[in-house]
Amino acid sequence: MAKALMIQGTMSNAGKSLLTGGLLRVFKQDGYKAAPFKSQNMALNSYITEEGLEMGRAQVMQAEAAGISPSVRMNPILLKPTNDTGSQVIVNGEVRGNMSARDYFRYKRELIPDIMEAYRSLEEEYDVIVLEGAGSPAEINLKQDDIVNMGMAKLAEAPVLLAGDIDRGGVFAQLYGTVMLLTEEERRMVKGTIINKFRGDKSILDPGIRMMEEKIGIPTVGVIPYLHVDIDDEDSLTERFDAEGAGGLIDIAVIRLPRISNFTDFRPFEAMDGVSLRYVDRVGKLGAPDMILLPGTKNTMEDLLWMRQNGLEAAVKKAAAAGTVVMGICGGYQMLGDTLDDPEHVEAGGTVRGMGLLPMDTVFEKQKTRTQTEGQFYTVSGPLSALSGVRFKGYEIHMGVSTLKTGCRSLDRLRDGEKEDGAFAGNVYGTYVHGIFDEEAVAGAVIRGLCDRKGVDSTRMRAFDMEAYKERQYDILADAVRRNMDMDAVYRILEEGIQI
Repeated sequence: MAKALMIQGTMSNAGKSLLTGGLLRVFKQDGYKAAPFKSQNMALNSYITEEGLEMGRAQVMQAEAAGISPSVRMNPILLKPTNDTGSQVIVNGEVRGNMSARDYFRYKRELIPDIMEAYRSLEEEYDVIVLEGAGSPAEINLKQDDIVNMGMAKLAEAPVLLAGDIDRGGVFAQLYGTVMLLTEEERRMVKGTIINKFRGDKSILDPGIRMMEEKIGIPTVGVIPYLHVDIDDEDSLTERFDAEGAGGLIDIAVIRLPRISNFTDFRPFEAMDGVSLRYVDRVGKLGAPDMILLPGTKNTMEDLLWMRQNGLEAAVKKAAAAGTVVMGICGGYQMLGDTLDDPEHVEAGGTVRGMGLLPMDTVFEKQKTRTQTEGQFYTVSGPLSALSGVRFKGYEIHMGVSTLKTGCRSLDRLRDGEKEDGAFAGNVYGTYVHGIFDEEAVAGAVIRGLCDRKGVDSTRMRAFDMEAYKERQYDILADAVRRNMDMDAVYRILEEGIQI
């Protein structure tokens, strides 16, 4: 049976996901077959497995770091917020329904058998499982029915490493306060602390570490520097949204929708030399980009109305009329059409007028499309004609069906002609396929088209291999963890485990 280790944090964004990914990469490098596990994840960035099941992208990142294929068992419960007080509940990759926060809180303990079935199956296949908590284990109002922090650690009999974020300040108070709010039994399960996101001279920090160790009786096993690695983040906490500069030869603006999902689709552009990619949430930030991207969203109709109310819809339509390339992915693609109709109340119900940039209508249906896919672009005209004939891979995850009308042409065919997808008209393009830019040929064709339109020499843009780039980032992450964490202590904690 696998050995278990759990990373918990003093708060959200303490760095749990990256630390988990870094440890998994270290274990892989050391010859172990390791896997991630997060019993419950709340995120709008999701992924479709080979079996057509939906899981959080953070565990996909961690699986990639471990060198294994993502499995929905690594994230048996995914909560996708639909509004400020409710979420779509996905269990083992299948939609269980929409629930208010109160209803889910009462219901979640019924999911423990599903959680443990997933965990036990991984336990039989791997040498090491690195579990990740969520938020903080010291949320005293939630501890009674906890299934993701100390409650999960008990179920898995996993020793805990508690991470604090020194970049926000008050890391000793974070760690001490969290430990003191745990029960005596839970405190015994915490075998080490980690100070994360440190900048500066560690010798100045050491006296504080010694005093904290004396106060809580738990050793500090690592001081991890603030890392500049390009690895998928948890969605609402990402620092990518803060980038505002337009200093590249090619400037791409992504509309930052309130319920933006799967913005990982655009990472290939972020990593390309000569390309600046920025997120825009108001008209004053839009400027004059070379391309505007409308991303996926968990609530297409409400986010379209948000754009309409704050003037971004009018600004995008004006830019499109002036010849700017506009492209939508999934929900962003649906917005570009003439109408969005929701007879089944999948979202808010009723009918909403679309942006009118693509002659098509979308009807929301209860059945969610979830599939990995591959295909090839048709003959494409307009600024992105370089896409013609290019092959791609990706995945679909959406609740609507779009029907094209006169004046709109299909953009691509999926799975060698099994079905058509996407549409284009003039300088406006759209597709349901997430991850479509991960293929070097696709991202390269888009940038060549934008360069040609702008009169920029596209040979100045570096070719980009997304897979090789990810592997380098995971190795950088693992090197930092290995240099700055007491791995002998980690292996000792892993071997000794805990006694419940």
